[in-house]
Amino acid sequence: MRRSVAALIAASAIALSGCYHAIIDTGRTASTEVITKPWANSFIFGLVPPPVLETSQQCKNGVAKVETQHSFLNGLAAVVTFSLYTPMTITVTCARGTAVLPGTKMLNVGSNAEAAFNSAIELARETGAPVYLKF
Repeated sequence: MRRSVAALIAASAIALSGCYHAIIDTGRTASTEVITKPWANSFIFGLVPPPVLETSQQCKNGVAKVETQHSFLNGLAAVVTFSLYTPMTITVTCARGTAVLPGTKMLNVGSNAEAAFNSAIELARETGAPVYLKF
């Protein structure tokens, strides 16, 4: 009896000590603006993911980094609900500066959109690199 209780405690300690943590880095320079959602609702061991976190209004220049993790309280909520409800914390760091990568050509459309598109096509063919059009 004593041995089975010790094995159960050891197995529980090992199972509960693991953390889920994922970072997606886009390579852009990070700004000081950070969006955090500490209780993103996920269900059934995370098989039903949380809804999409819309950041386009806050991150005008794009996203530099997205970090997802299960905090201690998120894990506690999962344990209490037998992992039917498995919330996670999502942290988004906005990018600083322009969303266009350095060295990329940018053309202003102006009043003649057709000429701007044709110029962009030719420039992309010549350089083999993307060309951005600014409206």
